[in-house]
Amino acid sequence: MAADRTTLPLHRDPVHDPGVEEAKRRAAAVAGAARRPLEIGGARIRIGTAGWTDPTLIAPGVFYPDGCSSAEQRLRYYADRFSLVEVDSTYYALPARRMVELWVERTPDDFVFNAKAHALMTGQPTEVARFPRELKDALPPALHGQRRVYGKDLPPALTDEVWRQYRDALEPLHASGKLGAILLQYPKWFLPNRRNSETLLDARDRLAPLPVAVEIRNGRWLAGGRAERFVRWLGDNDLTYVVVDQPQGLDSSVPPFNAFTTPRLAMVRMHGRRVETWERPEVGVLERFRYLYDETELADWVPRVADLARRASETHVIMNTCYANYATTTAEEFATLLQRVGGARLAE
Repeated sequence: MAADRTTLPLHRDPVHDPGVEEAKRRAAAVAGAARRPLEIGGARIRIGTAGWTDPTLIAPGVFYPDGCSSAEQRLRYYADRFSLVEVDSTYYALPARRMVELWVERTPDDFVFNAKAHALMTGQPTEVARFPRELKDALPPALHGQRRVYGKDLPPALTDEVWRQYRDALEPLHASGKLGAILLQYPKWFLPNRRNSETLLDARDRLAPLPVAVEIRNGRWLAGGRAERFVRWLGDNDLTYVVVDQPQGLDSSVPPFNAFTTPRLAMVRMHGRRVETWERPEVGVLERFRYLYDETELADWVPRVADLARRASETHVIMNTCYANYATTTAEEFATLLQRVGGARLAE
């Protein structure tokens, strides 16, 4: 998770940003609800969060118990509370294969990881300082001294190496059966056109046979009658569409379109509804996603997720409200609602 850069004062919503202690109180009432996958009609639903090592999450007294301070201890504890996690660190830096092997070793056999594609793989900038030494040394002279680079700036051979290293590092997850999908999250400037459709197919082919899920951040992909065609195209090309809950009313807003594209996997990512921070460049990640869903908002998603679960073999619900214990609390509350009003039960 990148460091938070917020410097401007922001309005605090007491309902959706009540603080750590209130989130802890709510979590205590539903503790353990997401420990095991849920099931509707034989199809599984896994619920988890985007990351498990955010600085505000690992702070004392927030989520992890006293004494749970090492990387191994935290992952083991998290995996005892949830059956799914999304790895976001792979967006900021290429993963090391040995670290991925440790993730496999430290989690139960039935635990699942989704991994976010590296920024360079989805047309977004990355910090040169995070490059592995051999890639940094291979940068062309024109990029020496640059703090950030985009994938389009790299020579083809270096681009190929980025994809190869990422693919190789994730192989232990794939081989162990613990890889859910690679998440390709594209920026708001990734617009619907033929070239970008080809970009999606190129990403799928580069990652094959790893399963791939696509999240768009611009509503134009679903506007003007495009939605049905886009969803059909994704299905025809074996790409999972990521259903999102995010702030509405902005030019780039993606509606919560309940699309199903691949029978093996459906995915929902919930980003909160903090409109005032969603597109402000000076606002850091933690403030953008600092949002605790209320019960009414979560209840609205119960039939949506249940509908996806009836059509896909497995459905993943990721809480990306990554501030302190907001995501972990929301994940357990949503699991409770799915069982209480959605007809879900604990998987065998």
